[in-house]
Amino acid sequence: MQLSRRQWLKKIQSIGILALGAWFSPLTVLAKKEDASKVIQEITGGKPIIDGKVKLVIPPLVENGNLVVLKVSVDSPMTANNYVKSIHVIAEGNPLPNIFTVYLTPRSGTANITTRVRLADSQTVWAIAQMSDGNFYQGSAETLVTLSACTELV
Repeated sequence: MQLSRRQWLKKIQSIGILALGAWFSPLTVLAKKEDASKVIQEITGGKPIIDGKVKLVIPPLVENGNLVVLKVSVDSPMTANNYVKSIHVIAEGNPLPNIFTVYLTPRSGTANITTRVRLADSQTVWAIAQMSDGNFYQGSAETLVTLSACTELV
């Protein structure tokens, strides 16, 4: 069977559209748990992470993922010899897992952060604190992001 140039171009175009559809699929845009684990390994340099000292508070059910209140607190005296150097917040379901990093000094006074973040989907969020002695501590929380629906009353 001989294809005309026009038929051949239509076939190539349909293959290209299918390839673009697969490339921009929402499933490929969101990070995977492996991506979040890789980011955590880069932050810690492969050092072990200890559970505790870090408290991450996030609403368990969120109607809109655009503005999610997130609170992180780390149990630390914040003295010159014992303080939190940095806090990293990682979300496994966002396109870029490392949401933000905060750097602290003993002059910060406390290791408490409150902010709003954007979450792409229901997921686990981790907060990892790097202490001045080189140890890493973590806390995590899960949240369910729902989509709000509008209904028309008649």
